[in-house]
Amino acid sequence: MGIIRLKNMQFFGYHGVYDHEKEVGAPFEVDIEIETSFAHAIKSDDINETVNYDNIFKLVNSIVSNKRFNLIETLANKIGDQILSKFKIEKVLVRVRKPKVQISGVLDTVEVEIEKSK
Repeated sequence: MGIIRLKNMQFFGYHGVYDHEKEVGAPFEVDIEIETSFAHAIKSDDINETVNYDNIFKLVNSIVSNKRFNLIETLANKIGDQILSKFKIEKVLVRVRKPKVQISGVLDTVEVEIEKSK
């Protein structure tokens, strides 16, 4: 087994509970960790024998940019479910960050993390 990581992918989406978040949108950051076997890819040196991370990026971009959720928890869950169903992997860990969040204080970002397995 091995791990493929895509770190700090940057997207723009319309997720949030407040009307202005749904209308104006905001930046989102996503990290993905995928656990999968590298055995065939290592032997063949063939991209078709592993997870093509460009395809992961495109899938995550499509979900973040085109879907709308109130909660980033729901967004992270949707990303995890889609990756598990579309790729030959054993486990996926998804982190979604919302750097521009309105709360009663100062912070860098809000982050949720979800792990899903087959």
